[in-house]
Amino acid sequence: MSSRTPHNTALVVFAYHDVGYECLDLLIERRERIAAVFTHEDHAGERIWFRSVARLAERHGIPVHRPGSVNTPEWIAHLKALEPSLIFSFYYRQMIGREILDLPPLGAFNMHGSLLPKYRGRAPVNWAVLHGETETGVTLHYMVKRADAGDIVDQQAVSIGPNETALEVFHKVTGAARIVLERQIEPLKRGTAPRRRQVETEASYFGGRKPEDGRIDWTQSAAAIFNLVRAVTHPYPGAFTMVDGRRLFIWWAGPAPACGGKPGTVCSTAPLRVTTGDGCLEIAAWQWEGNAERSAAVRASCELRLGQRLGDGAGPRASLASSG
Repeated sequence: MSSRTPHNTALVVFAYHDVGYECLDLLIERRERIAAVFTHEDHAGERIWFRSVARLAERHGIPVHRPGSVNTPEWIAHLKALEPSLIFSFYYRQMIGREILDLPPLGAFNMHGSLLPKYRGRAPVNWAVLHGETETGVTLHYMVKRADAGDIVDQQAVSIGPNETALEVFHKVTGAARIVLERQIEPLKRGTAPRRRQVETEASYFGGRKPEDGRIDWTQSAAAIFNLVRAVTHPYPGAFTMVDGRRLFIWWAGPAPACGGKPGTVCSTAPLRVTTGDGCLEIAAWQWEGNAERSAAVRASCELRLGQRLGDGAGPRASLASSG
């Protein structure tokens, strides 16, 4: 056990997004000694719908840094001078180098948005919804060189309802992250936090998602396409299909009974339904690129014709999990 006591534990926090905000807010509420917060500049091309870690820290007089890379000699030297007892990473988007992870005598810990070892990597909530999972959660774990592979301190599961969007699940995950941190902060400061190894044979890893990954493959089942829709609907970039060279976003939809035709065929216009590889997809909210979003709830026309084919052939399927 470290000779440092919980009362003089200096924390350095790497954080971004809502999970970062919620966990930093807890540490501030507890009056923990936070030596510095490292975060990111908001990306100009990204829709910023989440709360600002930087503004939260600045309101409480905590030094805030936004380095392009924290793993430079200058920033490593700065971190050494802070003498952190603990380092936390809460949805920080950069890999933190080994030299930094080795600094705190009580360890470096990351809060990940899945029940590790499942869904290591980026966008774990979106991937879990896309794959039709009924449960996910958060994991607080020791940070090691490999992403999301360190020993587990604690986990908290949350349910995924059959019609829930990734945003709705992410809100649950954010609340679960605060619960786990509050449960473990004192053991972490005492150096007595639990740890158990991850089972590598159960591990899966997924990379980051791009807007192009929302392209619909109509040869998939209606259930699989619906999972894609709810995984990337607002505030994410959205599921889409091409129609005569135009991009049509589908913001909400649901599986419906089969109505005939090849995959991607408009088999009904009222209600608006498209044939898939298994069943039909009934489209409830859509948007032509550059136009306003429309909804079947207000009886808006989608300008599609009965028998019209959507898409540009079989699109790329979402990649399956690779064993870690």
